[in-house]
Amino acid sequence: MQLYFSRLAIGFMAAIPDILIALLILAGSYYAGVWLGRLLQRVLERKNAEAGATQLLSRIVKWTIITVGVIAALQRFFNVTAFLAGLGIIGFSVGFALQNILQNFASGIILLIQQPFRVGDDAGLAGYDGTVLKIGLRTTEIKTLNGLLVFLPNADVLSQPIINYTRANRRRVDLPVSISYEADPEYVRGMILAEIRSVPGYMDMPAPQVLFHTFSASSIDLTVFFWVDTTIRPHTVAKDAALTRIQQAFRKNSVEVPYPVQVVRTKKSPRSKK
Repeated sequence: MQLYFSRLAIGFMAAIPDILIALLILAGSYYAGVWLGRLLQRVLERKNAEAGATQLLSRIVKWTIITVGVIAALQRFFNVTAFLAGLGIIGFSVGFALQNILQNFASGIILLIQQPFRVGDDAGLAGYDGTVLKIGLRTTEIKTLNGLLVFLPNADVLSQPIINYTRANRRRVDLPVSISYEADPEYVRGMILAEIRSVPGYMDMPAPQVLFHTFSASSIDLTVFFWVDTTIRPHTVAKDAALTRIQQAFRKNSVEVPYPVQVVRTKKSPRSKK
């Protein structure tokens, strides 16, 4: 018995350095996990990320670092490679079964960190245009322009082009116009440029343009290009105002907007001889 306790004491004394190192690893990983988790939480809060997602991500970072520290500490006493290999096989099986959910989850994390759009932004996502209501870890909720609520998987949102209309604080208005062949193109050009300058939100730079481009069957077709400050007026409202002013100017100055004309010719049949 005395020999047993003696060997136990000798083994314990020999293991003291490993025990101390393991304790240091555990303490360091715990404080590192807590600090990095709080740091991530502050960063996401500054970006106005969803509260639930912010808390979840900070906890994931915290416990991931602590778990790595626990594994490193246990490695001081026995080989955990076989144990980790078993966990890897189980994790692979679970991940394969839940690949769609995990893909949306990972995409949600990327969207929350990169923030190509925020809650309240007007955006085009996965073919839908509307206002972003919620950015979750699995889906993004958007209210379309016609009032529909659409829940988009984050993987679909991230894999397709994202259009953020809110961040585009200036946009170009493209307005097609047609005039008759009797109208003077240069006179019409000057009239249009004078009218669009009174549109709310109109910007002098880049300079507006009125470009003629097509001889149609009954008209000369042109396109009006000008830029607006969307913080003053939305793009669609500015386009409506420009169209209204141009139509009123045309009516006041007797500039005809032609209707489609189709000429029908008939051929008289020769009279039958008596």
